[in-house]
Amino acid sequence: MRICIVKLSAMGDIIHAMVALQFIKKALPTVRIDWVVEEAFKGVLENNPDIDNVLCVNLKSLKKKKSALFSQYRLLKSYAKNNYDVIIDAQGLLKSALVAKIIGAKEIVGFDKASIREGIASLFYSKTVSIAYTANTIDRNVRVLCEPLGIEVSPQEIIHKKPFLVSNHVVEALPEKFLLLVIGSTWESRNYPKEKFVAVAEALGMKALVVWGSEEEHRKALWMQEQSAFIEVLPKGSLDALKYVISHCALLIGNDTGPTHMAWALNVPSITIFGPTPINRVYVTPINKVVKSKSSVNPLKLNKQDFSIREIEAEEIVKVAKALLLS
Repeated sequence: MRICIVKLSAMGDIIHAMVALQFIKKALPTVRIDWVVEEAFKGVLENNPDIDNVLCVNLKSLKKKKSALFSQYRLLKSYAKNNYDVIIDAQGLLKSALVAKIIGAKEIVGFDKASIREGIASLFYSKTVSIAYTANTIDRNVRVLCEPLGIEVSPQEIIHKKPFLVSNHVVEALPEKFLLLVIGSTWESRNYPKEKFVAVAEALGMKALVVWGSEEEHRKALWMQEQSAFIEVLPKGSLDALKYVISHCALLIGNDTGPTHMAWALNVPSITIFGPTPINRVYVTPINKVVKSKSSVNPLKLNKQDFSIREIEAEEIVKVAKALLLS
């Protein structure tokens, strides 16, 4: 059997879907799995032994260059030559459903109308999967990818998963034991204050490396470095290098964003700091903890103006961090 998974973005969503691969391969060892993804995120998927081919698209380019529509359509039609038995749209958007339809397969599967924000996408599927939109994000991804293949996966199996991000990169001269701080995200209201990240590093009293993606994050990281002898800014690297660094840290502390979720995927201790987003995006495990602000969150209508993450005291994070570092 040859299947194709469509999960275009974003980094955290891709990671939360990737966990299903090991359960699919365990149940169906000979199945071939391809994955369609936005080019910017291919590094997350690369080197995973359960993926046969990473198929890139650049649909984001269409926002700036409408003429790219034809080249992207031709690219998708070229992927259709792979003659898939099943395509599973794990994204549940009109865009991803159209991608699945253009590539084509004997069976196209996705969420049913009640399970996704863009219900119209379900019209493109020959078979649908039902799970509440407000359910845990990881459970949703595992269900839509495994149920069509006749595979059941329990929460306990997910908690005891094997790490599934693989790096071929080596980052030299890392400290023997260090914290990793993930200070950025796509919304400003999801960002824990830089001053409080510094307070956390000072209270824990150990080397804290900072990763960054944008120039704004770089400026913030450099400011943090100036405030504390414990903090050091890492040079900008590839996603493959990021996987390597995270796999070697003693503890990752970060906002609700893709690099933070990499720690869960790698079975590395982590603290995810939540403000305006729901904690049902992650699995809480003995080594993966969350700290949430006091604001209530409606998963069906997120409030980007909810800056309650700023009210979380550094001491609250330090307490959780010390327990994880001692365990």
